[in-house]
Amino acid sequence: MKKRIDLNCDLGEEMPNDDAIFPFISSANIACGFHAGNSRTIEKSIQNCLTYNVKIGAHPSYNDRENFGRTEQHLSPNELKDIIAKQIEIVLAACEKQKAYLHHIKLHGALYNQSANEAAIAIPILETIRSIIPQAIIYGLSESVFNQIATEMGFRVKHEVFADRKYTSTKTLASRKTQGAVITNHAEVLQQVEAFIQEKEFESIDKKKIMLKADSICLHGDGEHAVAFAKSIHHFLTEKKIVIGA
Repeated sequence: MKKRIDLNCDLGEEMPNDDAIFPFISSANIACGFHAGNSRTIEKSIQNCLTYNVKIGAHPSYNDRENFGRTEQHLSPNELKDIIAKQIEIVLAACEKQKAYLHHIKLHGALYNQSANEAAIAIPILETIRSIIPQAIIYGLSESVFNQIATEMGFRVKHEVFADRKYTSTKTLASRKTQGAVITNHAEVLQQVEAFIQEKEFESIDKKKIMLKADSICLHGDGEHAVAFAKSIHHFLTEKKIVIGA
């Protein structure tokens, strides 16, 4: 069983529950304004991170507020570099303003999923991150091509798993369009978290047994049960004597 694990959450997305989630997590992925958020939510999220000793991450996405960054796009390498650079620099500037440290980068939504196994998307993104903040830790889909390339480029990488999402048998996230892809059942969330920390197999959405490397467990701040899940996962890990830390 693991002795320590990071618990992260996607925040700063203009949801009403952010303040209630921060006490229970160890790292936050802050929306940069392209899929959600604005200068006010970015600054407020950084303040909460400093208050609760939560590591600060930038959460870049496609420029797609209409679809919350969850619709695939097909951009050129230069276009990818441009959107990533702009968003990281927005969060870096906000961090500097509050004398805070930008700890990690985690992509959002369709950009996260497409880059996970497409080197042509992953490489320009990672090159841009390396040119701006090479010391940043990369949070990426566990055991993905994205993580492999990031490791080869010299980044520290956290293999991320999701408490509130179902996986396919190929270890990718099940499409949100698939029934049951988003887990809303409390017991099922904790069952999946337990598999992660015990490094055991769990059931994919297509009824196969899979196992994933887990350095960081994510839950979504925009989920209906986000606060309740954050509290219960924190309590569950604490009871198991697992240190929650990035």
